[in-house]
Amino acid sequence: MFDLDPGDELALLAETARKLAEEELRPRLREAEAARSVAEPVRAAFAEVGLAGLELPAERDGAGLGALARAIVNEELAAADAGAALALDPFGPALYGVLEIGDGALLSEFLAALAAPGARAAWIDGPEVRVAGNRMDADVAWLPAARADVVVALAGDELLFVREGITAHALPGAGLRAAGACGLRLESAPIAARASSAAGAARARARARLYAASLLLGVLRDACDFSRGYALQRHAFGRPIAHHQALAFLIADLAIAVDAARLAVWRAAAALDRGETAEWEAATALAEAAEQALFVGPSAVQILGGHGFMKDHPVEKWMRDIRTLASLGGGREAAEVAAAGLAVEHEAGLR
Repeated sequence: MFDLDPGDELALLAETARKLAEEELRPRLREAEAARSVAEPVRAAFAEVGLAGLELPAERDGAGLGALARAIVNEELAAADAGAALALDPFGPALYGVLEIGDGALLSEFLAALAAPGARAAWIDGPEVRVAGNRMDADVAWLPAARADVVVALAGDELLFVREGITAHALPGAGLRAAGACGLRLESAPIAARASSAAGAARARARARLYAASLLLGVLRDACDFSRGYALQRHAFGRPIAHHQALAFLIADLAIAVDAARLAVWRAAAALDRGETAEWEAATALAEAAEQALFVGPSAVQILGGHGFMKDHPVEKWMRDIRTLASLGGGREAAEVAAAGLAVEHEAGLR
């Protein structure tokens, strides 16, 4: 059974991430969207608190924390701006492939390739990856990043690490604008390193899905909180609209949706931190977070009415971001297919 009390260390981590989000990300939300990047003062503040190295081993100057710590930080940052949260993390889910399948030498090469300011790693896991000998081809239609300095890809159970032959072209993008957007092409790119592990690949995929689910959780939490606050301030027929039964029921449903998604995310994080492959837990976490987010986003717009479509309020941004986030980590459909494949042998119940 997992513990719903995060403890003092993770509570302090959540407070640190929340402070960064409220002081640095939220005030610059529209600015980052317009620039399609995060301002240097924000990057400096992020680097100062050391959140990028959250899951790196202590011997690599990291915090050595696990999946629950990352889920908590992602939720807090995404509650302010999910695009900025992605832009600030140079590793993203690519780190999981290296940690779970690679060795110390590959981790060293990975970190060295991303040492330059603004460097980014791209994670590819899907049918786009084609391997011929020691060369790799791939065409990725969209990634939430302005550039890709290294590519970490999964082809079945095999990890492929590429540093050369990567071409990225900028795309406009509707959601997660602060992260930037690009299409990625690798044509006969030399594979610098490769390794294979069935259990490692399963855990890497699970951690990537949890990464996307925790970002979704932050967005749907903020959409719920903002729309509830708006409904308490907006009056109609002599009282706040939140006190009218139809909206009161809807607001309750939004709060329940947030709690349901967080329970699924934390359960998956706990399984990963116990050393399990967590395939079922992570797949259902992403499917649940996406399902609830696709309910919460439109409902928040509905509560605001016509104001929900105006940039005076951030709910129109959440609508865009939710749709985009639901495609990460293989997307909601891939998560549901994975869960369906495991459902026959899965025993219902919490662990």
